[in-house]
Amino acid sequence: MAEGKVSKSDSFNRLIDIIESQNSAEDDGSESSGARYPQDLRSVLVTSVLNLEQLDIDLYRGTHHWVPRTQRLFGGQIIGQALVAAAKSVSDDLYAHSLHCYFVRAGDPKVPVLYQVDRTRDGRSFTVRSVKAIQHGQPILICQASFQLLQPSPLQHQFPMPVVPQPEDLPTVEEIIQRYLSKPDLTESAKQGLNKLLATEVPIEVKPVSPAQFYRHVSGEPRRLFWARARGHIGEGNMKLHCCVAAYVSDFALLGTVLLPYPKYKARFTASLDHAMWFHSTFRSDEWMLYECDSPWAGSSRGLAQGRLWRRDGVLAASCSQEGVLRVKPVPENSKL
Repeated sequence: MAEGKVSKSDSFNRLIDIIESQNSAEDDGSESSGARYPQDLRSVLVTSVLNLEQLDIDLYRGTHHWVPRTQRLFGGQIIGQALVAAAKSVSDDLYAHSLHCYFVRAGDPKVPVLYQVDRTRDGRSFTVRSVKAIQHGQPILICQASFQLLQPSPLQHQFPMPVVPQPEDLPTVEEIIQRYLSKPDLTESAKQGLNKLLATEVPIEVKPVSPAQFYRHVSGEPRRLFWARARGHIGEGNMKLHCCVAAYVSDFALLGTVLLPYPKYKARFTASLDHAMWFHSTFRSDEWMLYECDSPWAGSSRGLAQGRLWRRDGVLAASCSQEGVLRVKPVPENSKL
């Protein structure tokens, strides 16, 4: 996620900080194994967030659909838009297999972002593009993306997918918020904050596998799992676009995994430093995928988080890694959430 300070309010903001860091979206309410949005309900990620305006050769402009409460641009948006810009400069038979990004400045939600593409290398099997995301004449993100001509290989293996409940058997984030709203001792300011979250329109749907652990109500290992998908219809056949949407999704909740073993502390300041992603198999980002996040290390006010996106049939679709700055402060003793 893009650089930004976390609010310093009372106990209910601890829940809001965590819930909002997931950028969760409202569920469509029609749960079945094959349920999906109608084709005429296009994903806002396609029609707005990842729909760049071409200004010149290899120069694009992106706008913002959703801005976090920190009033800094969401890092996943910048990554996704940078990959869209890079993908526009390669042929249709090339597919993204990796990207490596550095966040160098906080994004300003008041102005659009320019994406300048450098055609670094065109090879027979691999093609590399470098992208600068620019605001106010200065780069806010530097990204390198590599594309590959698909090649068969006898070398194929992967870790097994975690065994978890299916998304149809899990509550939406909105349902979880409603449970908190039913608490009799919830303050009026807490109710207002949670209701504001319910009214927020974001383009991703999320279903936590273990809500208590997901929202740090219990201490545990730095690992969490949740189902995620793009809201709205995207459809089959455009793997480049699905990779760009997955890049957007990959920044959700990832860095916050570092905080899970420390329920007595909350984030005072967070900033992503870099983000890397590898695409392994074909997938649809508008269908439920399991996002498995863990953190193997934290120290020196930094934390490392890793993520794996799984298709429902057990195929590993993508992997990612992110390091960020995390400065914390103690949670008030009288916190009720």
